[in-house]
Amino acid sequence: MVEEVEVAARAAAIEYAIRDVVVPAVVLEKQGHDIIRLNIGDPLAYEGLPTPDHMVDSYKKALDNQDNGYGPSYGFPALRDAISTSENGKGWTCTSDDVYVTHGVTEALQIIFAAFLENGHKVLAPGPHYPPYMAYPQMYGATTVEYRLDQNDGWRIDLDDIRSKMDDSVRLLVLINPNNPTGNVATVGEIDELIEIAGEWPKCTIIADEIYDGFDFTGSLVSVASRSDEVPVITLNGVSKVYFAPGWRIGYMAWHDPRGRLGLVRDGVERLLRSRLCASTPAQHGFLAGLTEEMGWLEGHRARVQERLDYCLERIDQIDGLECQAPGGAFYLFVRITDPALAADDKQFVLDLLHEKHVLVVHGSGFSPEFGAGHFRMVCLPEISILKEAFSRIEAFLEAR
Repeated sequence: MVEEVEVAARAAAIEYAIRDVVVPAVVLEKQGHDIIRLNIGDPLAYEGLPTPDHMVDSYKKALDNQDNGYGPSYGFPALRDAISTSENGKGWTCTSDDVYVTHGVTEALQIIFAAFLENGHKVLAPGPHYPPYMAYPQMYGATTVEYRLDQNDGWRIDLDDIRSKMDDSVRLLVLINPNNPTGNVATVGEIDELIEIAGEWPKCTIIADEIYDGFDFTGSLVSVASRSDEVPVITLNGVSKVYFAPGWRIGYMAWHDPRGRLGLVRDGVERLLRSRLCASTPAQHGFLAGLTEEMGWLEGHRARVQERLDYCLERIDQIDGLECQAPGGAFYLFVRITDPALAADDKQFVLDLLHEKHVLVVHGSGFSPEFGAGHFRMVCLPEISILKEAFSRIEAFLEAR
């Protein structure tokens, strides 16, 4: 009998609901079934939302010029400068030295957690939230504590809940704005109060995940860093969503440290960045073109996303058993299952929908067992003809219950 090598606990505990649900979908596809995938926020998977030509041309030019060797560990100077200019335009002072280019926001999170967290530390993150905020801190001996987004009030931040959960072990307070998966956009008042709470704990730094900032439909979104005069804020953003290039895997972190508290941590971050060499060099050229050349194309892309979001909301409103609040940003809908029997096990709901009607969405409890249960998340990026078919299948599924 072969004795298997044991898996490390830190790896065995990792869950990523958005991709985990793909496993049974692949099995069905191999059996010849047509699966409508509404599980992952990849704009390139759908018609009418391509990466802009000038960005692709810049990427290809770098390859043609053999400019695909190792680059500086913190990112190309020209790209760091362009990112700092972009962040300055959002209302705070950001120098190129404050910017670090990473393999997407996901790597930025891993590096931040590795530099900040030790055994017994906490990360306070919104519930619901993007799954790595729950999965990664435990790899460094820390835990994630969720603060509540109020589903009965447009998924607004429950600031009293944050206050009740803050203590001296909280090293990072996370704001995802616009939020994935709910789409809520924090108001200036909420941001100011969140900063005030963090300011009462000198060891606390705010992570401002603003990867969806170009999909703000409220007109009220502001940079968290622009509101902070004392509390350190690390802004996360990148090329995946607003620039429609998720496979390029280029993100960044921009550090706002008005009182100079983070010198030691930044040294640790820079050591980690040097040890992993660099982010993709051709993709950095592509992102640079996106930041420095015309942005008129974005309005067309954003209008298509808005049209598809509106269609989805209209269809959900027509289906008995589903409810959804209109999001303020991003391109997801976090849909409530109103039948208590079906909502009791939202993951089983998702699996049954997949197997019976071949529509793939993500269970809400995968974004928060406490605050996301009884929901599912769907992306609204496919063209309307595909969304129409998806909702026909979802409606038939619910009518048969």
